[in-house]
Amino acid sequence: MKLIECPRDAWQGHHPFISTDQKIEYLNLLLEVGFDTLDFGSFVSPAAMPQVSDTAEVLEGLNLHDTSTRLLSIVANVRGAQQACAFEQIQYIGFPFSISETFQLRNTNSTIAQSVERVREIQSLCQAYGKELVAYLSMGFGNPYSDPWSPALARQWVDELAGMGVRIFSLSDTVGVAKPEDVYAIFQELISTRPTLEFGGHFHTLPQEWRFKVEAAYEAGCRRFDGALLGFGGCPMAQDSLVGNMPTERLIEFGQEKQQQQTLNLEKLNEATILFKKIIG
Repeated sequence: MKLIECPRDAWQGHHPFISTDQKIEYLNLLLEVGFDTLDFGSFVSPAAMPQVSDTAEVLEGLNLHDTSTRLLSIVANVRGAQQACAFEQIQYIGFPFSISETFQLRNTNSTIAQSVERVREIQSLCQAYGKELVAYLSMGFGNPYSDPWSPALARQWVDELAGMGVRIFSLSDTVGVAKPEDVYAIFQELISTRPTLEFGGHFHTLPQEWRFKVEAAYEAGCRRFDGALLGFGGCPMAQDSLVGNMPTERLIEFGQEKQQQQTLNLEKLNEATILFKKIIG
């Protein structure tokens, strides 16, 4: 299993502001754990997301000499992608592409049609700077706005973006509405019919509902999962404050159950957990 740890998603909506030094200390511990990827920050409007306004300063304080973990930064537009591409340390650029028109407007202040063009431009930037674009299909399993949704619609947008050269897709259960049968069906069909693409699950969930989503995705062949320690955070642009991130500790336990080899430094993971509890109070 490939684990993507998402502290950015955990703290982006947190108040009060977490100091830059605290973020650096925490991220440097996470870099020692052995995650495949660290979703560490975001180049977005500081007015919209003040908690991640210091992403560039945080990046300069990270110790990347003795880690195999790669860095991912989220952007919401071409300007953010240009900022992220300027940093050699960043390997992945993530863009939240919602298949819900309402949420795309709420999250990135753009329509789906405008976001298609943004993806096209961001993909060109990634190719020019040697980065890889990760497309997050927000509201990938349904939405609370009565916007159109179906597995066929999710597949349609995967094919549209893949036609631009996007290779990695993370299907996002942004408000925790995914049904296990839909999770299984979508992943099974995508993974079996599009073998050159990589698919992952970015699930937001209530604490007691985490397992069935991971289980369904795993049984369908998914081996890439996003999580955040303690299940903290979630999407501040969505509606339900009770729905948090997929707890990383649950993903690790799940991987151990499935005998998926994971070379994680659990001592550093424990240190990071203790520090994060202090940071969020």
